[in-house]
Amino acid sequence: MNPRDDAPAPLDPLPEPHTGLMGRFRNYFLTGLVVTGPVAVTFYLVWWFVTWVDGVVRPFVPLAYRPETYMPYVIPGWGLIVAFFTLTLVGFLAANLIGRTLVDVGETFLGRIPAVRAIYRGLKQVFETLFSGKGSSFRKVGLVEFPSPGMWSIVLISQSPNEDVSRSLPGQEEHVSVFLPCSPNPTTGFFFYVPKSKIVEVDMSTEDAATLIMSAGVVQPGSAPDSKKAAALAGMANAARIANASALQPQPAKVE
Repeated sequence: MNPRDDAPAPLDPLPEPHTGLMGRFRNYFLTGLVVTGPVAVTFYLVWWFVTWVDGVVRPFVPLAYRPETYMPYVIPGWGLIVAFFTLTLVGFLAANLIGRTLVDVGETFLGRIPAVRAIYRGLKQVFETLFSGKGSSFRKVGLVEFPSPGMWSIVLISQSPNEDVSRSLPGQEEHVSVFLPCSPNPTTGFFFYVPKSKIVEVDMSTEDAATLIMSAGVVQPGSAPDSKKAAALAGMANAARIANASALQPQPAKVE
């Protein structure tokens, strides 16, 4: 009797993942979701903004000048066009001497109302900073240690505090105001002053930072998957799987 006949037969290699009909349908469904999802959400947000502007502008336009008065349906985007030309006209009138005088008179009137004065001045400074094109707020991205040492959070760097706030802050080091957006809604967050030396500036645009925050780190800016790297990683994983399976196989007994 041959001793090798009593040796256990080697195990079969691990089966490859089964890709049947349901697996293909699943892949097709996920591919369609990835392709159409961002487009659908983008169109929905644009449509919501257009209809919202139409609803705000329509009550201020007389019935004789509304397109739906002469047509059996409402034209979407008509209110947005009216708002665009109205704002352009207001800007043109405010640029001349008469317009500036009227604006100064209106600001003087609002400045005499205690509750409205603070709201108007704050909103005016925000709009001038964001839409004038001269401000430098929220154009740089940085990292600060928050909420505890060793944990880093992405912040949007704003301007330096004014003299009154600077004198009240402890230490002699220059401070910078930053905004820390929350995930997944970057419109909410925390505002605080940080010493300038404690901020690590990152070579990243604010759009990439917003994408990183909204995706909770799932979408990394500038890290698009490379097909060659993905194939190499898949090959390494397959080789490791085969090596582990071979290590688990019992070795045949030696015959002396």
